[in-house]
Amino acid sequence: MNQCRGVLGVVLAGGRATRMGGKDKGLQELNGKPLWLHVADALRVQVGAIAVNANRHIDIYQQSGYSVYQDALANYPGPLAGMLSVMQQADDEWFLFCPCDTPFIPSTLAERMIEHRKDAPVVWVHDGERDHPAITLISRKLCPDLRAYLSSGERRVMVFMRQSGGHSVDFSDLKEAFVNVNTTEDLQTLQGKV
Repeated sequence: MNQCRGVLGVVLAGGRATRMGGKDKGLQELNGKPLWLHVADALRVQVGAIAVNANRHIDIYQQSGYSVYQDALANYPGPLAGMLSVMQQADDEWFLFCPCDTPFIPSTLAERMIEHRKDAPVVWVHDGERDHPAITLISRKLCPDLRAYLSSGERRVMVFMRQSGGHSVDFSDLKEAFVNVNTTEDLQTLQGKV
Protein backbone atom coordinates (compact mmCIF):
# COMPACT_ATOMS: atom_id res chain seq x y z
CA MET A 1 0.00 0.00 0.00
CA ASN A 2 3.05 2.30 0.40
CA GLN A 3 3.29 2.66 -3.39
CA CYS A 4 -0.19 4.22 -3.34
CA ARG A 5 1.07 7.14 -1.25
CA GLY A 6 2.91 8.57 -4.26
CA VAL A 7 -0.30 8.72 -6.30
CA LEU A 8 -2.63 11.71 -6.67
CA GLY A 9 -6.26 10.57 -6.75
CA VAL A 10 -8.35 12.80 -9.02
CA VAL A 11 -12.13 12.97 -9.25
CA LEU A 12 -13.18 13.86 -12.80
CA ALA A 13 -16.15 16.21 -12.44
CA GLY A 14 -15.56 18.49 -15.40
CA GLY A 15 -17.88 16.97 -18.00
CA ARG A 16 -20.97 18.44 -19.59
CA ALA A 17 -23.28 15.71 -18.21
CA THR A 18 -25.52 15.84 -21.27
CA ARG A 19 -27.30 12.62 -20.24
CA MET A 20 -28.20 14.28 -16.94
CA GLY A 21 -29.75 17.30 -18.61
CA GLY A 22 -26.56 19.35 -18.32
CA LYS A 23 -26.66 19.49 -14.51
CA ASP A 24 -23.31 19.42 -12.73
CA LYS A 25 -23.24 15.65 -12.25
CA GLY A 26 -20.69 15.69 -9.43
CA LEU A 27 -23.00 17.81 -7.27
CA GLN A 28 -26.05 15.55 -7.66
CA GLU A 29 -26.76 13.83 -4.37
CA LEU A 30 -26.83 10.11 -3.71
CA ASN A 31 -28.15 9.31 -0.23
CA GLY A 32 -27.64 12.92 0.88
CA LYS A 33 -24.05 13.22 -0.32
CA PRO A 34 -22.76 14.65 -3.64
CA LEU A 35 -21.61 12.01 -6.12
CA TRP A 36 -18.10 13.46 -6.39
CA LEU A 37 -17.66 13.23 -2.62
CA HIS A 38 -18.54 9.51 -2.61
CA VAL A 39 -15.62 9.04 -5.03
CA ALA A 40 -13.24 11.38 -3.19
CA ASP A 41 -13.93 9.68 0.15
CA ALA A 42 -13.33 6.23 -1.36
CA LEU A 43 -10.08 7.37 -2.99
CA ARG A 44 -8.82 9.42 -0.03
CA VAL A 45 -7.86 6.36 2.04
CA GLN A 46 -6.10 4.73 -0.92
CA VAL A 47 -3.76 7.43 -2.24
CA GLY A 48 -1.41 10.17 -1.06
CA ALA A 49 -3.64 13.14 -1.88
CA ILE A 50 -6.90 14.07 -3.62
CA ALA A 51 -7.73 16.67 -6.27
CA VAL A 52 -10.76 17.48 -8.41
CA ASN A 53 -11.09 18.32 -12.09
CA ALA A 54 -14.12 20.63 -12.41
CA ASN A 55 -15.25 23.33 -14.81
CA ARG A 56 -18.36 24.66 -13.07
CA HIS A 57 -19.21 25.57 -9.47
CA ILE A 58 -15.48 25.74 -8.68
CA ASP A 59 -16.15 27.48 -5.37
CA ILE A 60 -18.31 24.58 -4.16
CA TYR A 61 -15.63 22.02 -4.96
CA GLN A 62 -12.95 24.23 -3.37
CA GLN A 63 -14.86 24.25 -0.07
CA SER A 64 -13.64 20.65 0.39
CA GLY A 65 -10.10 21.91 0.80
CA TYR A 66 -8.91 19.80 -2.14
CA SER A 67 -7.06 21.33 -5.10
CA VAL A 68 -9.44 21.99 -8.00
CA TYR A 69 -8.11 22.05 -11.56
CA GLN A 70 -10.08 23.35 -14.54
CA ASP A 71 -9.71 22.16 -18.13
CA ALA A 72 -7.16 24.17 -20.08
CA LEU A 73 -8.95 23.28 -23.34
CA ALA A 74 -12.23 25.00 -24.22
CA ASN A 75 -15.67 23.32 -24.29
CA TYR A 76 -14.79 20.43 -21.92
CA PRO A 77 -13.68 18.07 -24.71
CA GLY A 78 -13.85 14.89 -22.65
CA PRO A 79 -12.01 13.00 -19.92
CA LEU A 80 -8.60 13.09 -21.60
CA ALA A 81 -8.68 16.90 -21.55
CA GLY A 82 -9.42 16.84 -17.82
CA MET A 83 -6.60 14.37 -17.24
CA LEU A 84 -4.11 16.46 -19.22
CA SER A 85 -5.08 19.66 -17.39
CA VAL A 86 -4.49 18.06 -13.99
CA MET A 87 -1.22 16.43 -15.08
CA GLN A 88 0.04 19.80 -16.37
CA GLN A 89 -0.78 21.61 -13.12
CA ALA A 90 0.01 19.07 -10.38
CA ASP A 91 3.52 17.84 -9.57
CA ASP A 92 2.81 14.16 -8.98
CA GLU A 93 4.38 11.33 -10.99
CA TRP A 94 1.28 9.09 -10.98
CA PHE A 95 -2.42 9.94 -11.17
CA LEU A 96 -5.41 7.75 -10.41
CA PHE A 97 -8.39 9.28 -12.23
CA CYS A 98 -11.94 8.31 -11.42
CA PRO A 99 -15.16 9.84 -12.79
CA CYS A 100 -17.56 11.46 -10.35
CA ASP A 101 -20.34 9.14 -11.54
CA THR A 102 -18.79 5.94 -10.09
CA PRO A 103 -19.70 6.30 -6.39
CA PHE A 104 -19.05 2.66 -5.44
CA ILE A 105 -15.39 2.25 -6.41
CA PRO A 106 -13.73 -0.48 -4.34
CA SER A 107 -11.30 0.03 -1.46
CA THR A 108 -8.72 -2.06 -3.35
CA LEU A 109 -8.75 0.06 -6.54
CA ALA A 110 -5.37 1.83 -6.18
CA GLU A 111 -3.57 -1.18 -4.77
CA ARG A 112 -4.72 -3.54 -7.52
CA MET A 113 -4.04 -1.02 -10.30
CA ILE A 114 -0.47 -0.54 -9.05
CA GLU A 115 0.09 -4.25 -8.47
CA HIS A 116 -0.99 -5.22 -12.01
CA ARG A 117 0.52 -2.24 -13.82
CA LYS A 118 3.80 -4.06 -14.50
CA ASP A 119 5.81 -1.60 -16.64
CA ALA A 120 2.85 0.01 -18.43
CA PRO A 121 2.59 3.82 -18.34
CA VAL A 122 -1.20 3.56 -18.09
CA VAL A 123 -3.74 0.96 -16.94
CA TRP A 124 -7.51 1.05 -16.67
CA VAL A 125 -10.35 -0.98 -15.16
CA HIS A 126 -12.08 -3.87 -16.93
CA ASP A 127 -15.13 -5.18 -15.06
CA GLY A 128 -15.30 -8.51 -16.88
CA GLU A 129 -17.71 -7.18 -19.49
CA ARG A 130 -16.50 -3.74 -20.43
CA ASP A 131 -13.60 -1.34 -20.15
CA HIS A 132 -13.78 1.72 -17.90
CA PRO A 133 -10.97 3.80 -19.41
CA ALA A 134 -11.76 6.90 -17.35
CA ILE A 135 -10.85 4.91 -14.22
CA THR A 136 -7.18 4.93 -14.93
CA LEU A 137 -3.74 5.00 -13.37
CA ILE A 138 -1.48 7.06 -15.61
CA SER A 139 2.10 8.30 -15.53
CA ARG A 140 3.12 11.92 -15.91
CA LYS A 141 5.51 10.67 -18.64
CA LEU A 142 2.54 10.47 -21.03
CA CYS A 143 1.82 14.21 -20.76
CA PRO A 144 3.57 15.23 -24.04
CA ASP A 145 1.95 12.35 -25.96
CA LEU A 146 -1.48 13.20 -24.55
CA ARG A 147 -1.07 16.89 -25.42
CA ALA A 148 -0.12 15.97 -29.01
CA TYR A 149 -3.01 13.50 -29.28
CA LEU A 150 -5.57 16.09 -28.17
CA SER A 151 -4.00 18.79 -30.36
CA SER A 152 -4.54 16.52 -33.36
CA GLY A 153 -8.28 16.65 -32.66
CA GLU A 154 -8.52 13.12 -31.24
CA ARG A 155 -10.66 12.44 -28.16
CA ARG A 156 -10.98 8.63 -27.96
CA VAL A 157 -9.71 7.50 -24.58
CA MET A 158 -9.16 3.81 -25.35
CA VAL A 159 -7.25 4.55 -28.56
CA PHE A 160 -4.81 6.81 -26.73
CA MET A 161 -4.27 4.36 -23.88
CA ARG A 162 -3.74 1.36 -26.14
CA GLN A 163 -1.31 3.20 -28.42
CA SER A 164 0.57 4.36 -25.31
CA GLY A 165 1.27 0.73 -24.33
CA GLY A 166 -1.43 0.46 -21.69
CA HIS A 167 -3.57 -2.52 -20.69
CA SER A 168 -6.64 -3.23 -18.60
CA VAL A 169 -6.69 -4.57 -15.03
CA ASP A 170 -9.23 -7.28 -14.23
CA PHE A 171 -11.90 -6.28 -11.71
CA SER A 172 -14.48 -8.86 -12.84
CA ASP A 173 -14.88 -9.99 -9.22
CA LEU A 174 -16.07 -6.48 -8.31
CA LYS A 175 -18.26 -5.67 -11.33
CA GLU A 176 -20.97 -3.89 -9.27
CA ALA A 177 -18.37 -1.46 -7.92
CA PHE A 178 -18.18 0.23 -11.33
CA VAL A 179 -21.84 1.09 -11.84
CA ASN A 180 -22.15 4.49 -13.57
CA VAL A 181 -24.71 7.12 -12.61
CA ASN A 182 -25.36 8.69 -16.01
CA THR A 183 -28.95 9.86 -15.76
CA THR A 184 -31.39 11.24 -13.20
CA GLU A 185 -33.18 7.86 -13.44
CA ASP A 186 -29.96 6.03 -12.53
CA LEU A 187 -29.57 8.29 -9.52
CA GLN A 188 -33.15 7.67 -8.34
CA THR A 189 -32.74 3.90 -8.77
CA LEU A 190 -29.62 3.85 -6.59
CA GLN A 191 -30.97 6.03 -3.76
CA GLY A 192 -31.02 4.05 -0.53
CA LYS A 193 -29.04 1.14 -1.98
CA VAL A 194 -25.68 1.93 -0.38
